[in-house]
Amino acid sequence: MKGIHTMPKYRSAIIGCGSRAYAHANAYQQVSRGELVACANRSDTARRERFAETFQMTGYANAEEMLRKEEPDLVHLVTMPDQWRELMPMVSELGIPACLVEKPIACGVEDWRLLCELEAQTATKFGVGKQYRWHPGLVRCREVVQRRELGKIHLLDFSCGMNLSAQGTHIIDWAMSLNNDSPIVRVFGTASGSKSLDSTYPAPDTSSCQVLFENGVYGVWNTGFTSPRVMDDDAIHKHCRVAAYGEGGHVLFEEFSGWEIFSNGKMEKRRTSLDEWRENNDLAQARLTEAMFDWLEDDTRPVGTNLKRALHQFNAVLGIYASAIFRQPIDIPFEPSTDLDLQLREVLSR
Repeated sequence: MKGIHTMPKYRSAIIGCGSRAYAHANAYQQVSRGELVACANRSDTARRERFAETFQMTGYANAEEMLRKEEPDLVHLVTMPDQWRELMPMVSELGIPACLVEKPIACGVEDWRLLCELEAQTATKFGVGKQYRWHPGLVRCREVVQRRELGKIHLLDFSCGMNLSAQGTHIIDWAMSLNNDSPIVRVFGTASGSKSLDSTYPAPDTSSCQVLFENGVYGVWNTGFTSPRVMDDDAIHKHCRVAAYGEGGHVLFEEFSGWEIFSNGKMEKRRTSLDEWRENNDLAQARLTEAMFDWLEDDTRPVGTNLKRALHQFNAVLGIYASAIFRQPIDIPFEPSTDLDLQLREVLSR
């Protein structure tokens, strides 16, 4: 009897060993084609050693040294967003086949332009960590929409309790996934509050925007403390939702509380506990990781949260800023001025 041969697993490494990195690493319990072999964290030795010991991998103080020595197939980039401009070009220049970057992909115009240039010329397959596209509840809602059980979609309604940078780029991805990823062609929005412009996730404190997609569907995109509360909980990060309304019903997905589907005169609901939320989050992260491996194996299967799409979504964010400044609709794509971030700060500080 011949021995059973197994395919070699993809080698993965993580840059950044903070709390979010644990979610990326825990997902490998449900990943069949990859294994974590190394991690790097330059700012906190104890954090790096604890992470490496927890997941039984080699720890490095220098990310470049790790990449050169370990030659991973996939890198998880899980540092703060202000480090993307340094690390993503390095990953590309070292010829790493694939890289999964946490969101938001950019913090302003300069970041966005640099990454647009990188996306146009890199051979590295960059995906963005908007893992909830693979959440079982959102997948179920998307299946209903794609089977046209709701008929023609007329409106998308999506909102979050945190700002555009912290959660807003997540929920626009949810909305686009329910709309066959039709591109955004126009935004008309407003914003207020400058306090969080100087935070880890810089953006106006609140924003509200009407969105038009290429296929004619409209959307309403709200972020910050003025967005709808979706559950009886004061934690601002728990108020994330997306809904699609069609001729024959609707679907509704709320990250922390569950989902519902109304079609053909029937209502289907599912409420989730905190434990189920954790399980679903790990499952979604694992599915995203597997989708990156799919892309490695087949160039015609880019991950749904690929860098090009994420940069398009952030261009819409910049469009909201321009709309708030100039009080007019902004066609997407558009070329922002180099001082757009400064202009926004001045307007919001008045």
